[in-house]
Amino acid sequence: QVQLVESGGGLVQAGDSLRLSCAASGGTFRRYAMGWFRQAPGKERDFVARINWSGGQTYYADSVRGRFTISRDVVKNMVYLQMNSLKPEDTAVYYCAADPSAYSSTPRASSSYDYWGQGTQVTVSS
Repeated sequence: QVQLVESGGGLVQAGDSLRLSCAASGGTFRRYAMGWFRQAPGKERDFVARINWSGGQTYYADSVRGRFTISRDVVKNMVYLQMNSLKPEDTAVYYCAADPSAYSSTPRASSSYDYWGQGTQVTVSS
């Protein structure tokens, strides 16, 4: 139904910035909440950020708050993750996800999201 494709990952140095993009298609996703998750090798998939359909409500993991910014362009069907002041511990595969629910009591839980992209690798060197 809904397809999500991430892009923008790469290799950067600590302190650098990177912007990830997620293109959505195939469903009524304009009113879906969108999220970013990440997974490091051998680790569980962790919540990073979430944004509602209009872009007026956001949530962030404590580890990225103040450094990362989630945004979306509903007209272009795009979601972005601006990553500033990157640290080596930010190294992971980053996934875009979609939540069809208008409201979620657990916005940071991966189980709240029904659709996932293929992921894009972000590597931060010291």
